[in-house]
Amino acid sequence: GLKFMSEAKRPTNSHKAYHAHVYFDEDTKIMAKKLCDASADKHGLLVGRFHEKLVGPHPRWSCQITFGSKDFDEYISWLDANRGGLTIFVHALTGDDLKDHTEFAGWLGPEVELNLEFFDKV
Repeated sequence: GLKFMSEAKRPTNSHKAYHAHVYFDEDTKIMAKKLCDASADKHGLLVGRFHEKLVGPHPRWSCQITFGSKDFDEYISWLDANRGGLTIFVHALTGDDLKDHTEFAGWLGPEVELNLEFFDKV
């Protein structure tokens, strides 16, 4: 039969560095802000701007968190436990933007379609 909502691919620790993009909207931005602030305060990670607009290939408002493989397991399990229903897009940083956002990517929460045409313009 038809396969609806397939399980989104989980992030795996197979690269040196990563971005986690916390997706949010008007209703969830306070929760997202707390998650991003805690990523900086509790985990000492580099947290980017809190974008209440669409940036790059991201189909939702987002905030970017940078981390490395040594923090991966602990941070991803903490994120998953504390994301409160938010979708988080996690991808490797290899220098190949398209692959990083497709092959080397995973999700906490339901997968959202990225605007991959963004990379054609680069």
